[in-house]
Amino acid sequence: MRKSKPKKRIIDPDPRFGDTLVTQFINNMFYGGKKSVAYNIFYEAMDMVEAKMTENPHEVWKRAINNVMPHIEVKPKRIGGATFQIPQEMRPARKISTAIKWLIKYSRARAGKGMADKLANEVISASKNEGAAVKKREDTHKMAESNRAFAHFKS
Repeated sequence: MRKSKPKKRIIDPDPRFGDTLVTQFINNMFYGGKKSVAYNIFYEAMDMVEAKMTENPHEVWKRAINNVMPHIEVKPKRIGGATFQIPQEMRPARKISTAIKWLIKYSRARAGKGMADKLANEVISASKNEGAAVKKREDTHKMAESNRAFAHFKS
């Protein structure tokens, strides 16, 4: 087992909204060191959200993250030759990172022209409790609920 936990890295807030969560989202989004491209895509998507919804895009984005965020997940555990899916509460940091990853994943899978457009549409639908990322959260919660009988195996 590890002697000490690794230190948490300090993330700088983004220039437009001054939010470290936005920077974390952008860090998860970019490919091949193209951080400036990821910033441009995100801000363009936020401009599209503002044009479509006529409210603060940062608030809409935060609402979307909260709607996608799962609270319970299932983890497989082998007990006596059988593998059980055991529901467990998620750590706060893991909840956020999972929500961010799902939002990006289902934005990329969405039909549309350009990543900014796809991201804007996914954020808008997630803020209204719709869309593929919210469906993924609901499926995860349903799976945890159906396996609640194995919760006593938690270690």
